[in-house]
Amino acid sequence: MQGSDPTSVASPTGIDPSAVELDEAVRRFLRCGHILGSLLREILEESFLGRHCPHPLTRTQFCLLKLSTANAELPLSEVARYLGMSPAAMTKNADKLEQLGLVSRSSSPADRRTVLLNASPDGVALVGEYEDFKASRISPVVAGLGAPEVDELCDLLEGLCVDLLRYGQPSTRRCLRCAGYFSADCLVGLELGECALRPRHDAAQAGTPERSA
Repeated sequence: MQGSDPTSVASPTGIDPSAVELDEAVRRFLRCGHILGSLLREILEESFLGRHCPHPLTRTQFCLLKLSTANAELPLSEVARYLGMSPAAMTKNADKLEQLGLVSRSSSPADRRTVLLNASPDGVALVGEYEDFKASRISPVVAGLGAPEVDELCDLLEGLCVDLLRYGQPSTRRCLRCAGYFSADCLVGLELGECALRPRHDAAQAGTPERSA
């Protein structure tokens, strides 16, 4: 047809091409996000617990152990709330870790009714082995991307996390979402206003690089 743009493609009546494009972008974002989360759990946590961990621990029990090495000031009742568990279930998991000699329990100096979980030397060593295992799996991937690309990717991911928090409704304002990888300038922690891992690190000197749980 004279005067028409030969490169244009007619859209079905009533369908906004920009809306379709946005829908496809949302679906791709959700797909890639779920795949990334699943792969990290499968290749790192589940592989370690199934093949390399000397104790028959569940993911929840190992998460509890990691948190106890990251911040011994966390009351057991608060950890239960953050992980979406009942106090009874959390106590059962803590009992298992204590029976294996990986943690010990103590009363908070501020309130003796509050139970704190402390990692034993064996527990700290096990978490250290896990960190070495993760590094062996992740380091080649990170090295292959290159430092500038990793920095750019992390900036994008952190920005997406902050945007999700702003548009969503998180169940708690106190955050344990980093799994122990504390950073004093974490944008997610700053957005929420409360980092559950901050007290111990602040006491040791905020911002000082430390090995994460």
